[in-house]
Order: sequence, then structure tokens, then C-alpha cells
Amino acid sequence: MFLKRVVNALEKYRVKYALVGGYAVALHGAIRGTVDIDIAIGLSKTAYSRSEKALGELGLTSRLPLTAQDVFTFREEYVTNRNLSAWSFIHPHNPLEVVDIVIIEDVNKLRVVTKKAFGMNIRVVAIPDLIAMKTRSKRPQDLEDIKALEKLI
Repeated sequence: MFLKRVVNALEKYRVKYALVGGYAVALHGAIRGTVDIDIAIGLSKTAYSRSEKALGELGLTSRLPLTAQDVFTFREEYVTNRNLSAWSFIHPHNPLEVVDIVIIEDVNKLRVVTKKAFGMNIRVVAIPDLIAMKTRSKRPQDLEDIKALEKLI
């Protein structure tokens, strides 16, 4: 399973991460279908570099011609002037294998809980912080996720 492989790779490279997208919503108990894996990591050069190595080991490559060094160095420019909110990785031979590193959030500033799933412990952003993130994005799917998450509180 792709999620399990991603989590194992992140842990192997000691990346402090938390799921923040559809998988996070589903692991909290809301019904939600998703394909891509969205994660928040620390906003540090080390976290970006380790994440790039972990995902690269799975055969994933950056969708944009960016390296960990580029994203770390120019993150504010990308976010402010280019509306880039995530650094996306995709498997060139399997377009269903996608990981988005959300570069507008710092996992060190989020409350994180551990969920047991697929025979492993998976770090997930806590419901209140997940709702706050989704409120800021205002995307239609995120607004639906908020409704589902609020029913779980």
C-alpha cells in the first residue's frame, strides 16, 4: 500500500511529518476518498532534504524542476508571488502515486496525534488544527471536510 510505503520512508529518513489532507480526514473517522498523500513537515533545510531523499527512494520525483535546496531557499517567494502551497512529487510510471508536501504549514506548530492503521502508527494533524488549515484554504472539498470533521468533535 502506497501510504504505508510513504510513512515507512519518512520514518526511515527521520522526517517529522503529519498527514494533513484527505487521508488525515479519513483516519480521524470521516468518510473521504483521496488518492494523493498530503503531509506537513518542518520548515527546515534538513526536513526538506530528508523528505526529498525519502520520496526519491520510492521512485517519486518533483513535479516541478525544484530541489529541496530551492524550496527551502525560495519558499517565501514561491508562496507569496507564485501561489505555490505544496511541493508535489509523483511517480513517473504510476500517476496515482502522488505526495504533496504542504509548504505553507510547519508541522512543529501543529498539534499531532497518532492513529493506528494498516498495522502501523501514522502521525496525523489533530482535528482542530486540520479544521483551521482547511478553513484557510476555502477550497470546496476542504469546506466539505470541515463539516465532516466537526461532526466528529
